[in-house]
Amino acid sequence: MKVLVTGVSGFIGSSLSEKLLDEGFQVIGVDSFFNYYPREIKEKNLEYLLSQPGFEFIEDDILEVDWGNILSEVEGVFHQAAIAGVRASWGQMFDQYVQNNILGTQRLLEACKEESLKKVVYASSSSVYGDTDELPIVETSPTNPVSPYGVTKLSAEHLASLYFKGYGVPTVSLRYFTVYGPRQRPDMAFHKFISAVMKGEKIEIYGNGEQTRDFTYIDDAVLANIQAFKKGIPGEVYNIGGGSRIKLMDTIRIIEEIVGKEANLVFTEPQRGDASHTFSDVSKAQADFGYSPKTDVKSGLKKHYEWLKKNIEIYS
Repeated sequence: MKVLVTGVSGFIGSSLSEKLLDEGFQVIGVDSFFNYYPREIKEKNLEYLLSQPGFEFIEDDILEVDWGNILSEVEGVFHQAAIAGVRASWGQMFDQYVQNNILGTQRLLEACKEESLKKVVYASSSSVYGDTDELPIVETSPTNPVSPYGVTKLSAEHLASLYFKGYGVPTVSLRYFTVYGPRQRPDMAFHKFISAVMKGEKIEIYGNGEQTRDFTYIDDAVLANIQAFKKGIPGEVYNIGGGSRIKLMDTIRIIEEIVGKEANLVFTEPQRGDASHTFSDVSKAQADFGYSPKTDVKSGLKKHYEWLKKNIEIYS
């Protein structure tokens, strides 16, 4: 079976594509190398994939690509492409978030309605929930994003639902809860924290560090995508979390233990758009397609550290 992966040079897109090849899929990957972080990192993510006979890479903008030609060759889609980052979504960059995250998704879905596809798996985000007192968060919890990024992810999720209802496009949306692990973007917390402790650099903690998160290891997020592709119910949305809730300060202590060095912490003001707490209820994904996260935070952080230790010159 041949599938399309958008955003293929990214953290999740490249990891997912490698697993798909391992499972016998053929993959067409599309990416524009949008400059949210260095192209060199994305090219490194693609290195293994480009050496595989079952992989084809197309460098193109999701707003410009001829989806018709590509979709006629595949049986399914994993739509990972988006401009990421909560804090950068404020201000002048917002129009780019709208173009890529909303309009780009709409153009892909518009092309999908002309094809007979097994599944279109859309990478959504826990950012659609915003701040909530309802923990753990279920898929029916209120969606009140507290960042422009979250607004764009929710808008694209609504589009996926509309194209299912209006045209029968078999969309499934996965709301990721803070994915981490090897190849995590250099602007994300765990990557920055581990790198800073290794180098003896300062770590900025926004707020008091008492905020909590549900962290999802990359292998679990990848598996969720493949399970959702095979058995997810079209038109549905699913939480994809790590199965535990932990304070940010506790993760710092775990990183200190793993690296064997003390963190140099600097506390600063809370940031706009950051939710205070996240914790996912994944029972719906478990019931519908057997999702069950396997990697706890301590084990995942150890794997993240071991990888970063070998690749820090490129990925920092």
